[in-house]
Amino acid sequence: MSTDAIVMLKNDHKEILRAFRDFEAAGDAAVKTKGKLVDKIVELLTVHTYIENEVMYPRVRELVPDLEDDVLESYEEHHVADVLVMELVAMKPDDERFTAKTTVLIENVRHHIEEEEDEWFPQVREALGRKTLQEIGAEMAEARKKAPRKPSQPGALKKTIDAVIA
Repeated sequence: MSTDAIVMLKNDHKEILRAFRDFEAAGDAAVKTKGKLVDKIVELLTVHTYIENEVMYPRVRELVPDLEDDVLESYEEHHVADVLVMELVAMKPDDERFTAKTTVLIENVRHHIEEEEDEWFPQVREALGRKTLQEIGAEMAEARKKAPRKPSQPGALKKTIDAVIA
């Protein structure tokens, strides 16, 4: 398995997008299936955003100051996803707005992934190079081991982000 940070994040993206497609393919009648798929999506997003917020974003912010605005935007996109995830975790799959809220989460995260992969990652790769990306990837692999699998209390991500950017 590659320790290149960008390769690792793209692999996460593939798994997240696969879970999104499974949710969308489940159809309206599959309430129980949708609930399990949202549980999986929540876990994937929680781990992924943790390693980005704790390792990737701070390191890029430190090493590539030109990308500071992109990093700050990414933190805010994670915050929006965190709010939606927290609301979904508090809902039941048969709640009237469960599917709609999940759809909004999916749309937001897809946009975030597209921006990262199409715009941000190429700039990061060019600025940092292979060796540094492998070092960051190794840090991310360690962070993944201790990453939460479920979101913590509401606002925890926002507090972490605020502490990092302060």
